[in-house]
Amino acid sequence: MDAGTRDAPSDAVLTDDIFLGGKLRLLQPARGHRAGHDAMLLAASAPGDARRAVDLGAGIGAAGLALAVRIEKAEVTLVEIDPVAAALAARNAARQQPDISARIAVVTADVAALGRPSGPTLPAARAADLVLMNPPFNDPARHRTSPHAAKALAHSVADGDLDIWLRAAERLLAPGGRLALIHRPEAMEAILAGMKGRFGAVTIRPVYATPDAPAIRVLVGAVKGRRTPPALLPGFVLADRDGRPSTEAERVLRRGEGIEAP
Repeated sequence: MDAGTRDAPSDAVLTDDIFLGGKLRLLQPARGHRAGHDAMLLAASAPGDARRAVDLGAGIGAAGLALAVRIEKAEVTLVEIDPVAAALAARNAARQQPDISARIAVVTADVAALGRPSGPTLPAARAADLVLMNPPFNDPARHRTSPHAAKALAHSVADGDLDIWLRAAERLLAPGGRLALIHRPEAMEAILAGMKGRFGAVTIRPVYATPDAPAIRVLVGAVKGRRTPPALLPGFVLADRDGRPSTEAERVLRRGEGIEAP
C-alpha cells in the first residue's frame, strides 16, 4: 500500500514524498513528525568518502537513505528506537533501487544503550567511519509536548540527553571517524560542551532561510579523537529575499549533491 492508504504496522495514513529531485521516495505518516530539509541537509553535509555509516535516530530513514543515494559505495545502518518507525524505514529502504537497498540495514535500538560500554553489539562499536544524527530539538520542560506521541518522541529531549547522543556516536565511530549533526543554533553551547574530550576539528555551518535572516539551523561536523580547534564555515542559504530557492539549495536539495561539491 502506498500514499493515502493505511500502513499495517501503525495503521497511520502515509504520504509518498519525493526528495532530491525524484532520486529518493519516502513513505511517511501524514501527521506527526515528518522528514524534510533537515534530513537532506544533514546527508549532504557528510563527507563524500564515507563507507560505513550509522544514522542515529533515523526515524523513517530519510537522512541515511539520502546519504546512500549520494554516496554509491556507502553502507548505512539506520538506528531507530520506535519499532513502528523502524519498520517504515525498512520498508523505505526496500523501495529504493536494488543497489541502494542492498547497502541498507535497519536496527531497532535505544541511543542511550548504544552509548554504554556494554551496549548492543549492533551496530558494532568502533566500526563506523561516519555517524549522522538529528537529535531531538526541544527540552520538554520548556516546550509544550506534541499530542502526537511519535512527533513528541522525535522533537523532545531532556536536559543532558544531547550528551547521551554524543556518547553513542563516540562509541560507534572508529578512531578518526566523523560525526555530522544538525541542530538549532541555540544548542551550540551544549554541543561543544558534549564534544569536549571526545571530538575535535569541529566545523560549524549556519543555515539561513534567507540571506538577511538569523540562522535557523547549524550543521556541525567533528572528528573523533582530534584536538584541532573549531572552524566557522560559510553559511548555507535556502532562498533569496523573494523566496526563490538559492542556487546552492537547488544543487543540494534538488540535484542531491553534497554541500562541499563544486
